[in-house]
Amino acid sequence: MRLAPALLMPLAMSLTLAHAQTPSPADIPKPAPVSVGLAGGGEPDVTRFFLASGPTDYTISPDGTQLAWLSSITGQPQVWTAPARGGTPRQLTYGLGVDGVDWTPNADALLYVADKGGDERYGFYTVSPDGMREREVVPRSEAFTFLGRYTSDGKRVIYASTGRDGRTFDLYSAALDGSGVTLVAPGRPGLYPGPVQPKGSLMIAAESRGEDAQDISLIDLRTGAERQLFKPAEPSAYGSFSWLPDGSGFYFTTNEDRQFQALARYDLASRRVQIIEQPAADVISVSLSSDGRYLVWRTDEAGFEVLHARDLKTGRLMRVPPLPRGTARVDFASRAPVLVVLIQGPTTPGEIWCWDLRTGQATQVVAPSTAGLDLARMVEPEVVRFKARDGVPLSGLLYRPRGPAGVRQPTGKLPVFLRLHGGPSAHAKANWKPEVQHLLAQGIAVLDFNYRGSTGAGKDLAHLNDKRLRPNELGDLADAVAWLRAQAWQGGARIAVGGASYGGYLTNAILGAQPDLFSAGVSEVGVADWVRNLEAAAPSLKASDRLEYGDIDDPADRAFFHAISPMRNAAKIKVPLLLQSGANDPRNGVGEHDEFVAAIRAAGGTVRYMRYDGEGHIMKQLANIIDFNRAKAAFLREQLLQP
Repeated sequence: MRLAPALLMPLAMSLTLAHAQTPSPADIPKPAPVSVGLAGGGEPDVTRFFLASGPTDYTISPDGTQLAWLSSITGQPQVWTAPARGGTPRQLTYGLGVDGVDWTPNADALLYVADKGGDERYGFYTVSPDGMREREVVPRSEAFTFLGRYTSDGKRVIYASTGRDGRTFDLYSAALDGSGVTLVAPGRPGLYPGPVQPKGSLMIAAESRGEDAQDISLIDLRTGAERQLFKPAEPSAYGSFSWLPDGSGFYFTTNEDRQFQALARYDLASRRVQIIEQPAADVISVSLSSDGRYLVWRTDEAGFEVLHARDLKTGRLMRVPPLPRGTARVDFASRAPVLVVLIQGPTTPGEIWCWDLRTGQATQVVAPSTAGLDLARMVEPEVVRFKARDGVPLSGLLYRPRGPAGVRQPTGKLPVFLRLHGGPSAHAKANWKPEVQHLLAQGIAVLDFNYRGSTGAGKDLAHLNDKRLRPNELGDLADAVAWLRAQAWQGGARIAVGGASYGGYLTNAILGAQPDLFSAGVSEVGVADWVRNLEAAAPSLKASDRLEYGDIDDPADRAFFHAISPMRNAAKIKVPLLLQSGANDPRNGVGEHDEFVAAIRAAGGTVRYMRYDGEGHIMKQLANIIDFNRAKAAFLREQLLQP
């Protein structure tokens, strides 16, 4: 309810009072146990979609016989193991949550990383394969760290840390037995360690040139000497480095001098690059078996990832086992031609397969937990394409609810949730999205939208939102709404918008810039004040931020980011907004969200604020994930479906 003019306080006093009351006790969620009802007893409760789960990370033992992965089935992501041919899983860790896991080269332990409540300040630890012994390798501190790879003797791990000055990522090596840390080389902002040469001392290192480009060098771990490999005039992407067994070169992906990332090979002696595969889609990863015989790569085709394999001895493409459609991550065992494939898709929350390329046999080792859902009723998206008002090609993955006959509803009056990905150097992926599948079950369509600046459609499109071009994204959102309105099946029903991280920023921005465009918004950990955000950015972001966004210390850039900050238009937001924040978020500080919510409320706007203690930029605690998404589902039902 808006206050009558006679009752309005001066704006500054109003904002001060509102800020003092934000967050209120009601803004701090306290998750409570929920009932999910009976499986098969009608429309599934939203909680089941989030209890349906699969592994989120994986690693295979060097000999290819044991598998480890992360699962949140107990409420926090923890390390589990099982034989690679299948068997009973065993939980190894029981702490506050694990963010990544990797088998050590000598197979006597698993290395895992963990932070505290999502603050992204990681410590490194090992746990024995039976879970009986744990060791601290690098303790948690106030420094930001980035885990690299192992040295060629398998006794140490390389990592980057800002411990020296809080800004610069120096390179260190840590003994896996916990005996100490050694400085490898002084670093610089945005420098990250990569894979180490087999039986050698050369390490590939990447230095950020924006969010989707890098310069590449070789660093000698014995001497600290550095040799530049790739530093083109036009920023380009390089990644997924896979050394040849003899260390004479490596396979990698790059979009240097081309629109899409190609599969390439680099020879150290000649310093020549050979392009191996250059499809009209991004090659997003490459893996080489330890004997150098089998080469596996993935292409991203409109958000669906496709696996390819070649036997380099015969030169022939290999038959890839039939696997669920969606997204995939792959990696070889370090001493066996056994490939691990982690798959997520619209019809699977996640499963792990082991593929022995010698025999062609593929075995599902980890099946998804379905939580009583019929995964056959989940909906796969269709790829849609249209143009912005200035001719820029736009696209997305469109999900439409199934009708009574099990087919997409061709006509009617379908409300839509316009989903905005984060990044912005990312794009809509055909992976498991529990919130999308639940909305479909409620009769709400979803357009997972690729605005300008999204990746996956060529280098030029990915740079159309750089620096001063950023406001053009908002026009793309309006054009997406116009396209939806033109579809017969949409029928003029309500449309809401929402997203996380950068998608949350776009939600905040469009609701203030075009208040009548959407019926409601959902903003998750999104920027509200660019000036404050860029000033306080974590060191891991500052180097790329300067190139992607601009220099916040430059007066002109500062004025520009002040002008496009959603905070400036907070008072114009008049549709209901659900806003989620993590109290430990190092990327978008919670104080920024407190002030944004206070400003909207001071102007009479409606905000449901959910500010989670013990969470960071990405929520990890299952109870909080369920709590927020139950609220989100109820909010969207109310705003899109109720009369």
